[in-house]
Amino acid sequence: MKKVLHKKLNELQATAICGNDISSSCLYVSALTIMYAGQYAWISLLFVAVVLFLFRKIYGEVVGAIPLNGGAYNVLLNTSSKKMASLAATLTVLSYMATAVISASEGMHYLHGIIPGIDITITTVIVLLAFTGLAILGIGESAFVAVIIFIIHLATLSLLVVASAWFLLNHGLQTFHINWSLPVTSGGIVNALFLGFSAAMLGISGFESSANFVEEQEHGVFPKTLRNMWAIVSFFNPMIALLLICIIPLAEVGEHKESLLAFLGQTTGGSWLAYLISIDAVLVLCGAVLTSFVGVSGLLNRMTLDRILPNYFLKQNKRGSNYRIIISFLILCVSVLFVTGGNLIALAGVYTFSFLAVMGLFGLGNLLLKFKRKKLPRPEKARGVSVVLAVILVIVAFVGNVQLNVDSFYTFIKYLIPSLLFIAIMLGRSFLIQLMIDALEYFYKPMRKMVIFSNRYLMKMNLKINSQEFVFFTKGDDVAILNKVMQYVQNNESTKKLRIVNVKLKGAKSDESLIKDLKVLDRAYPEIDIEFIELEGIFGPEIIDELSKKWNIPKNFMFIGSPGDRFSYRVAELGGVRLIM
Repeated sequence: MKKVLHKKLNELQATAICGNDISSSCLYVSALTIMYAGQYAWISLLFVAVVLFLFRKIYGEVVGAIPLNGGAYNVLLNTSSKKMASLAATLTVLSYMATAVISASEGMHYLHGIIPGIDITITTVIVLLAFTGLAILGIGESAFVAVIIFIIHLATLSLLVVASAWFLLNHGLQTFHINWSLPVTSGGIVNALFLGFSAAMLGISGFESSANFVEEQEHGVFPKTLRNMWAIVSFFNPMIALLLICIIPLAEVGEHKESLLAFLGQTTGGSWLAYLISIDAVLVLCGAVLTSFVGVSGLLNRMTLDRILPNYFLKQNKRGSNYRIIISFLILCVSVLFVTGGNLIALAGVYTFSFLAVMGLFGLGNLLLKFKRKKLPRPEKARGVSVVLAVILVIVAFVGNVQLNVDSFYTFIKYLIPSLLFIAIMLGRSFLIQLMIDALEYFYKPMRKMVIFSNRYLMKMNLKINSQEFVFFTKGDDVAILNKVMQYVQNNESTKKLRIVNVKLKGAKSDESLIKDLKVLDRAYPEIDIEFIELEGIFGPEIIDELSKKWNIPKNFMFIGSPGDRFSYRVAELGGVRLIM
């Protein structure tokens, strides 16, 4: 299928798309953290900044080595199996779904404070529809709107910090001393910091989004988006929490938890600043909705290319947008909004645990990349100890959130199970089709015509799935490596034919031992037809393009082992060829 090309995103555009999500966290995470950690909330938020700093290297190493859309799904697909990768993808989609609905609804709650007459549910649907249309228009138009929202949001936050600092210069730190001397109500300082840290981890939701649309970014932009998001969260979230503790009595935080920053603006700058913060909240929360649409589009497009989802979703419009994916995601979000009746507490559980699980799985993917793809070139490396520490801290936050609200965890499980069931059906659809064929033949012999028609249709469907050919480019690997390739293809793909291609230098002799090994494997795997092909030339993008067009085999159905440090090309230049060894 011909892919429509569009202009790549620069640093500001890419940062704005994912930054609106993560930077909107200060609107709710400060109040949430203060409720659990009290006067030590800013310290819990600093711990979160440390965790995010560790994940900068983790994401930088993985996406630098395999710069393809998909985030956690992408790294697990290239280091483990489709089943593991599909689990990460399912969690990511659930996180985006919850983020879109919660952000739209919360934004409309802020708007309701400005315009009391609006209906929150109806306006939430309108917001979802509006950003669906924007996403369908294309990544360029989405980026333009995201940049405007992003700049307004950072300017508003900066104005709030300056106003609060000026207020402190004029009124002193009396409120801070009173708050600091209050007894901790959460079972001691350590437990308060633990619960505050667990709640504050929601403040980095959106950090994973940039990895889901990395192919839409200019070369070298991705690590800069990670740096920018880290800097924003590390400064504003602890700083605003500290200013709140210096200015607002802790007893009043609970009374204004739904619009705490607007109350801070009212206290330090007056009603005009409170209104400005409320308007900014509406805009940036809507920007987080846009992040969800852009991120899920990149992820589901990649999953469809890998045949986990039906090819129906690959259809693009003239602007290069996967509009069927975007519309399907809209339907999912609207249905969830009405099923839950706008109950954000239920969705918050899905949002919390999905996001933390995705972060943990990405860390796991980084470790697998270190063990299984050692030779794969990468621009930067995260130390193994740092990766393990980051994953442990995410697990700590996951456990802490279970302790904070076990009912939300049960809600998360209720959403996760049917989602995984759907993915399991898609992964095993070839087996299920064959099962249906057998069932029809056994139970419906009296209805011969119906059986024949159904049987032919299903056989044709199954034949179409299994007729897809795959290609593995070998460097003259020994029989053990080739056997692992056959096991991977047998366990992860539905196919009857595998072409093994050896690209040798002009005039080089044929590898007789390789030919003998392939004959052995051909007998060992009778269900897969192995065709060995030798070509003269130099392995690279040109040969891949030529063979892909000649054989009509998409590049994502072509496999290679991990290239070494001397390999002349980056993985991204090979056009989506997958690493399976």
